[in-house]
Amino acid sequence: MKAFFTTLFVLVLLLNSCKTDTKKEIKTDVISFTKEGSLAILKSETDSIITRLDIEFAESEYETQTGLMYRESMEEHQGMLFIFPDVAMHSFYMKNTQIPLDIIYIDENLKIASFQKNAQPFNENGLTSKVPVKYVLEINAGLSERLGLTIGDNISFTKE
Repeated sequence: MKAFFTTLFVLVLLLNSCKTDTKKEIKTDVISFTKEGSLAILKSETDSIITRLDIEFAESEYETQTGLMYRESMEEHQGMLFIFPDVAMHSFYMKNTQIPLDIIYIDENLKIASFQKNAQPFNENGLTSKVPVKYVLEINAGLSERLGLTIGDNISFTKE
């Protein structure tokens, strides 16, 4: 009789220890664009507007560190403007960034100072500004080339 209860006890333990839950897929929300302002890029020689963009701002430490990570896409007329509290050499990388980007480094006088064109998704190499800057604009890869942007072109922006 004792053997029967021991066997029954072991059987109950085995049945209760078997995992019956199936794996559940964890879904994260898609991060969507939120227009927080407008940005114009102007040709340096003529001050004529090359293009206007809807932009999101990255100002806090979290926003600056996260940037456009985890985004699946961005429309051509959209971008993200990073505003730093200081003028310094700034470096970016594409960790967890799914879309190729043009990274435009802008000095404290709102003039384009350097570019990193066609930064590749998930590349964790540092992409430096080459000169001290206060702002950085991220747009879809290839857009700076299509618009004919050059060093010295100006930007202006407004917050909404």
